[in-house]
Amino acid sequence: MIGNLRKMAVEAAEPVRYHLPVGEERVSLNPLIGGPIRLHFTGDIHCIACGRKTKKSFSQGYCFPCTQRLAECDLCIVRPEKCHYDQGTCREPDWGRDHCLQPHYVYLANSSGLKVGITRGTQIPTRWIDQGATQGLPIFKVATRYQAGLIETALKAHVSDRTDWRRMLKGAAEPVDVAAERERLLAAAEADLAPVRERFGDAIEAVDTEPVTELAYPVDQYPEKVKSLNLDKTPTLEDTLRGIKGQYWILDSGVINIRKYAGYHVEFSA
Repeated sequence: MIGNLRKMAVEAAEPVRYHLPVGEERVSLNPLIGGPIRLHFTGDIHCIACGRKTKKSFSQGYCFPCTQRLAECDLCIVRPEKCHYDQGTCREPDWGRDHCLQPHYVYLANSSGLKVGITRGTQIPTRWIDQGATQGLPIFKVATRYQAGLIETALKAHVSDRTDWRRMLKGAAEPVDVAAERERLLAAAEADLAPVRERFGDAIEAVDTEPVTELAYPVDQYPEKVKSLNLDKTPTLEDTLRGIKGQYWILDSGVINIRKYAGYHVEFSA
């Protein structure tokens, strides 16, 4: 099959189920693990927003003009505490209302170790799966992305907000008592959280009754050494698919972040 690549679609199952969108088709990947696959980049890249042909992809699939025009490519997507809508400078206020002025969760996840993060309610547990987390737990529900960003900022002084992708791909994370860690973090960050709670009142809701979500991934064999593969340098990958975790394929020759190549025109076969 041939078409433009998109990030893998996921389903929460035991283990997680993956589907690869190639153009208008979707390939079920789990049955292919342990067998040979071929992914060939034809050399064309199309922006995932406007569809125009571009020589280089930015921000996981966009052309440069779209990164300068679209709110979804703005700094506040990765730094929500700097929300442009809150400052009155959002590039696309309608988009901001639809995506940022919606209920969000602040969560703890165990991917390469415990981390804090935020996501819209509709993206649980997809967000955790995309990060390769083996455990996930929502700890706050809030009314907007901006509020979630303020809480995340208060907590990340006491816990990481990053995933070490190389460590994540070397195996399942060591299990953590996430509920106990939540209590520890809330106590440690109490002084930093207080002003946010006072400012927004009932819009900040602690979540303390949700169970920890446990996730497992379809991996037959983890790599001893994590080597990153690049379609721009090696446009044809013919290898055995050993597993999938996060948005990564694990192959005999290395690992590849499929999400990074959204918009790339490829041929895929297995």
